[in-house]
Amino acid sequence: MLHMEQFLDYLPFAAAAFGIPQYLPQIVKLRRTRDIAGVSWPWATLTSVNNAAWFGYFALSAYWTALVPSSAASVLAGTLAVMLAARGLVTVRAVLAICCWATVLVTSYAVGGLIGLGTVLAAASIVQVTPSIWTAYRTAHPTGISRGTWTLVFGELSCWTAYGLHRSDPRLIALGITGVGAAALMLARTLRRPPAGRGLCGFG
Repeated sequence: MLHMEQFLDYLPFAAAAFGIPQYLPQIVKLRRTRDIAGVSWPWATLTSVNNAAWFGYFALSAYWTALVPSSAASVLAGTLAVMLAARGLVTVRAVLAICCWATVLVTSYAVGGLIGLGTVLAAASIVQVTPSIWTAYRTAHPTGISRGTWTLVFGELSCWTAYGLHRSDPRLIALGITGVGAAALMLARTLRRPPAGRGLCGFG
């Protein structure tokens, strides 16, 4: 039992190994192919914003090993968001929605402290992944999506799910389960080719 406990305590290191390079495959693919089909700008931007908030949550919770992957995800996802914005994927509606969400995050901490921020972050992963899934499944041929990025997302969030269960942290559990499910849906979408003529260009 002790050995299992020690193993679970090291899961954040495994999560970091998956999380630090997580968005590099998508950045590299976008630079190489310039293919934006199925890739969502709101997803990339929300990922950057949410990981900045997670950085604060992890720091205040003394989850020191989580600071590197959360900061790396915030910077790399922000880089991806800038690249997608340069390709004309920004909409006024999306900008307003993201600004409102950022306000909610700041307000949750100002009013409720760490517990308030953590409660909102428990729902942040749903807010974050919804645009990516929406765009991917409303695009006929989402050839711009990087399988490498979503495979790394799956690996990282699997680690956080197990670690959250180990630490009895409902916020990490919610983050992990939502992320694993989203990654599975995105990977499945890249493997399935819909019949010609179906699917619409999506939001993001």
